[in-house]
Amino acid sequence: MDYNPFLPEVRENPHPYYAHLRQHAPVYRVEGLGEWWAISRYEDVAYVVRTPELFSNAQAMAVVTAGFDFIPQALVSLDPPDHTRQRKLVNKAFTPRLIASLESRTRALVDRLNAELQRKKEFDLMDAFAVPLPAMVIADLLGAEPERWDDFKVWTLDMTLAMSGEQTEERRREINRSLNALQAYVRELIDARRRTPKDDLISALIRAEEEDQMLSEHEVFELALFVLYAGSETTTNLIGLAILALLDHPEQLAKVRANPSLIPNVVEETLRYDGPGQWFPRFSMRAVEIQGTTIPAGAIVTPIFASANRDERKFPDPDRFDVTRNAEGHLGFGHGVHFCLGSQLARLEVRLALEALLFNGPEFGRTEEPVTMTGGALIRGIKTLPLAFSAK
Repeated sequence: MDYNPFLPEVRENPHPYYAHLRQHAPVYRVEGLGEWWAISRYEDVAYVVRTPELFSNAQAMAVVTAGFDFIPQALVSLDPPDHTRQRKLVNKAFTPRLIASLESRTRALVDRLNAELQRKKEFDLMDAFAVPLPAMVIADLLGAEPERWDDFKVWTLDMTLAMSGEQTEERRREINRSLNALQAYVRELIDARRRTPKDDLISALIRAEEEDQMLSEHEVFELALFVLYAGSETTTNLIGLAILALLDHPEQLAKVRANPSLIPNVVEETLRYDGPGQWFPRFSMRAVEIQGTTIPAGAIVTPIFASANRDERKFPDPDRFDVTRNAEGHLGFGHGVHFCLGSQLARLEVRLALEALLFNGPEFGRTEEPVTMTGGALIRGIKTLPLAFSAK
């Protein structure tokens, strides 16, 4: 079985390929991509991502993103000690108190979107709910005015398209204009918060910069864009993938409906079983041996988080979706120094979304229209998820 993360058939359903790699080629040089190596077993993936001195994020981003028009590169494009400095300051701004303050506002947004859904007989969960919710939550977190939240939904989609590289030249120009407008607005927002700070993330980042004199103006700008992209796309897809997994496993959905306290388990099991994050590139700083195979210096190394999460050496019966499973240790939010900064916010959003969708309205199911997946290789997601409410 030939594995190439960019092939359409791999993107559509990568898990059989991951299983084959774990069994037959846990350290695999991908044909046709030069020195591009795929790492598929749990312990090896964890080793790569917790050893930044051997496997560099910064060098990998410089190689992999060459030629892209727009990719925010705060945090993910850095290695220690620069990453350590920036992460420390962002942690000071991205406090549990700030996240907790969003819960009531997020719940209100969830309820509003859910009420709009229930006025329809059929709906696309992604377009009507899973895309707008995270975009609005992040816009609120950053301090954007509510009248600009619809713009954030458009900008979030365009950021995703900009990374996919799968659009016409005319559409690319439209995306560039859209993202130029986003950048201009974020700069305006930063300038406004310098003059009049508020209780939002941009103000907190600016305060951290002024107190410690460590975050530059450009770093605040890049971090704001990064939070918008990373905090929107992953959460959007996690909502869709969770609902899809439950609908594809009706016996598990019945367990959740009978016991709402299982919803946090659903979030963690979805991250393990079929989470959005597939892999993220590293760059080998010197020759390294893994599983008896030597990876040369200067290679792109891709620890496959989604494969590690189905490694039978770590999780018994890994291809079974089980909402009662203890999924502790999954790598759905990464591992090591680059563990997802917004993991708690994502968990909050998805938990509130599932509570509303499963318990605050009529039951729903799949329609005859097919589910379509997004085309990204790094992020597995759903483009359309057509659903219909059951007849009352």
